[in-house]
Amino acid sequence: MHKKVLPLLCGAILLPFSPLVTAETNKLPASSNVTMGSAEELCSDFTDPKWREAQVIDGVEIQESKMCNPDNPADIAAFVKGTNNISMDTLMKTQLAADAITVGNDMDGDGDPDHYIIKLEIAELNGHSPDMREPTTTFDIAPGIQPTFWVYAPKTRDMSTLSLYEPIANPLLRAPSPVIRVEQGDIVWLVLENSHYLPHSIHLHGVDHPYMDHGGEGNDGVGQTGQMDVMPGSSKTYVIKPRQPGTMYYHCHVQPHVHIPMGLQGIFVVEENRPNNWVQVFNVGGGQVRHPSVAVKEKYSGEYDLHYQSADKELHMMARSANDPRLIGKRLNLEYDITDSKPDYFMLNGRSFPYTLRESLIVMEENKKVKVRILNGHEEAFAMHIHGHKPMATHYDGVDNGPSSYIKRDVHGMVPAQRLDLEINGTDDGLNSFGQGVWMFHDHVEKSFTTDGIGEGGDISLLVYKNYLSDKGIPEVHGVSLAPYFTKEFWEGKYPVWQDYDKWKSLGLPEIRATKDKAFVLAPPTAKPADASPNPASTVNKPSFIGQLFYGFLLGLLAYTLYIRRKDILALFGK
Repeated sequence: MHKKVLPLLCGAILLPFSPLVTAETNKLPASSNVTMGSAEELCSDFTDPKWREAQVIDGVEIQESKMCNPDNPADIAAFVKGTNNISMDTLMKTQLAADAITVGNDMDGDGDPDHYIIKLEIAELNGHSPDMREPTTTFDIAPGIQPTFWVYAPKTRDMSTLSLYEPIANPLLRAPSPVIRVEQGDIVWLVLENSHYLPHSIHLHGVDHPYMDHGGEGNDGVGQTGQMDVMPGSSKTYVIKPRQPGTMYYHCHVQPHVHIPMGLQGIFVVEENRPNNWVQVFNVGGGQVRHPSVAVKEKYSGEYDLHYQSADKELHMMARSANDPRLIGKRLNLEYDITDSKPDYFMLNGRSFPYTLRESLIVMEENKKVKVRILNGHEEAFAMHIHGHKPMATHYDGVDNGPSSYIKRDVHGMVPAQRLDLEINGTDDGLNSFGQGVWMFHDHVEKSFTTDGIGEGGDISLLVYKNYLSDKGIPEVHGVSLAPYFTKEFWEGKYPVWQDYDKWKSLGLPEIRATKDKAFVLAPPTAKPADASPNPASTVNKPSFIGQLFYGFLLGLLAYTLYIRRKDILALFGK
């Protein structure tokens, strides 16, 4: 029995501390209940579901698209046949100008056209207008996020917006600048009609082109070495007959440290020459190519264009800080310092997560292959990573160096402006593929999966097997709800994504109290009157709490000693 006395005695000494601990615990603020704002639909019913179906329009075969936001099939027909070769009914279902793509004759008798006239304009998105407080011709990269962009766009005949009452840009005016496709050996006239308020040009980066055209004018798009930049209201025709196929690049070469990051950049593809090869001249917004070339279909079930780019918020807001081009030119060219810049927004095909899920999925089937063309449009290095697969790099900067140079890995590094062709194989063997499912892919530079510093965002998207897609093109995912990502509050940093995953809201935010607790401050010592006689009793320091505790412990130890020696003590008194 005496062995239990010491623990009981120590417990009794510590007993007064329990209310103190409880009192301190009760001072913690409760978890707040942050109300999630109105969430957008993951996929709206506004899009005609027939747009997702495989179909033939004016003789053009258009592949099925499983995307939430598929391309307008009428646009695809016009991009393939040319606006001069489709029916008026088809043209009226697009917003393209009648001379946007003029397709010429079959000059070599192989069943496809050999001369193209392609017209581009320059559009401003999320720009400034003296008539409106909010940005005009808007393009959201994520809920509520609207950086200003300058982009190349197919020549249109209609309004820049969806309607008189909606400021949203029409689908042809968007970031990134469109992918342009031509065939090897074709004669191509690329016409830039500068509809913007600053000078611009087109440099055909990696595309086979002569330094001077047949008329003796510069053809490289560099004002300092070729010809004067294309001034506002003017036009310029670039003439090429590319001899080598591959994934190339085009961009503005006027003040490129500003104009390229502002969005004047795009993928330029030269397809391998094949008979009856009617290529899809534009792939607006990138993503799935719904009319792959003959050469691509020889090896692959599908093809995807992935354009990665980033935006410095300071630059893109500065571009809409005025509506006087002199002020904008001054601020961008004289005041903006790119060496001090940092990217805030990371995009895949012009969108950041979660909007990437609507139009930039890679859709796979088991035992089939797809071709993916990638452009690193960032200002920094890029690391392409696809979960559940090890894609094979077949081309670098448009050059096929032969099967002996092919590299299979799960992270593919790219420097700025570099292009990479990947082959993704759906064979479930633990090397090419780990099996069917919903697999993420993204730039593995960690800041790239944030949006203005908030994650997960950025250029995240998904590789999805068909069995895991809904009829509306939404991946059937498990776990975290996607709804918060479709609210403006989340990207404003107001909503904790984990808040509602347990009934205690233990991973939410602490409640901010309306009134502050009064801070505990030791009372100042009482001043002794100057004429008071010293009192020895008052000058003795009172024992501290620790001293009292130690004194109590000694008394307890003494009592315990007396208890276990009680027989000896009683025997001593008995004598």
